Amino acid sequence: MGIVQSLQVLAAMAKVTVPTVVDFATGDVARHTVDARTRWFGRRVVEVLQIHLSVTGGADLDPSKAYVYLANHQSHLDIPVMFACLPSRTIRMLGKAELFKIPLWGRGLRAAEFIEVDRSNHASAVASIERAKTLVREGVSVWVAPEGTRSRDGRIGPLKKGGFHLAIDTGAPIVPVAIRGTIDILPRGHKQMQLGKPVHVSIGAPMPSTQPLDELMSQVASFLKQHVER
Repeated sequence: MGIVQSLQVLAAMAKVTVPTVVDFATGDVARHTVDARTRWFGRRVVEVLQIHLSVTGGADLDPSKAYVYLANHQSHLDIPVMFACLPSRTIRMLGKAELFKIPLWGRGLRAAEFIEVDRSNHASAVASIERAKTLVREGVSVWVAPEGTRSRDGRIGPLKKGGFHLAIDTGAPIVPVAIRGTIDILPRGHKQMQLGKPVHVSIGAPMPSTQPLDELMSQVASFLKQHVER
């Protein structure tokens, strides 16, 4: 990726982060404002990186309803891609602690109600899930990557239970989301992004979280593998 595109991505990050941090300092972080900023950020990154984004599914989702989105994780570029295409009005993410260590960006994430998860600290991880439950009960959709880390080869790894318990405990429907192609833009361990790559996002039908845990996990894993590993 050229220096111009790199600067444009950094500028987009700053454009959504700085005002959110300022709003937080003044005690006036409105969710609808954060929603607009994250949506713009996602679409701007897709534009700058010339991503050929295609999306299937999602027409049967209610934008005003809270869902637990469970998506596979191929790249840091999953973040803007998801915000560019998911239909819910208000979405927040459970993210690994490393994302929140990025200067300024981490402060912006916290101010915008994104949830930091430190899996090395059990008490902290439990508190993060409880915070996520509060958001869902307030009508906020929450996006979780149940693999827990980015895939090295694009294949689906074992799914963790946290996101499923979040849905079960709040009664929110689960929506599986399969992302294919972001690994070709920015693979794990790489810093240089590639331009003009195709990315496809498959949004599944909402699944009632009243089903047994093992059945939910099996259905989500099957959906992800079907739409990613082909």
